[in-house]
Amino acid sequence: MIEVVLHEPEIPQNTGSVARLCAATKTPLHLIRPLGFSLADRYLKRAGLDYWPHVNLSVWECFDEFLAARPGSRVVAATAGNRGQAATAYHELAYGPDDALVFGTESRGLPERLIEAAGARVRIPIWGQVRSLNLANAASVVLYEALRRRGELDGK
Repeated sequence: MIEVVLHEPEIPQNTGSVARLCAATKTPLHLIRPLGFSLADRYLKRAGLDYWPHVNLSVWECFDEFLAARPGSRVVAATAGNRGQAATAYHELAYGPDDALVFGTESRGLPERLIEAAGARVRIPIWGQVRSLNLANAASVVLYEALRRRGELDGK
């Protein structure tokens, strides 16, 4: 099953929006500490509305702990590519059934070591002066494309 991973998210509203996305698509959500907010944060809860009971949520102390629990998963690192990383456009990647779609912090993105160790890297093409998309928007774009490519959008 495809999963969404937020590595050290900083903004509760973004995480709440991604949680709602995951509830809507029955996609597991993993949060890697440290978090830039409390899980009791009112903005986090408000962005997720009343969907929190439907979120398959796991919180990990570090990314290595997450990886150890997912030995068969391929890490698909989302990168803006603005630091020179080569990445496949998100709509051209062949997604696997056990892919972990990993998104970095809002201010820094993913650490270089994580991008380099990923089994695949994806980017969302951006034109103009914008460096990257909002975290929740990027997660939505990539997740729905992965589900579409896997044939999982047929009313499930």
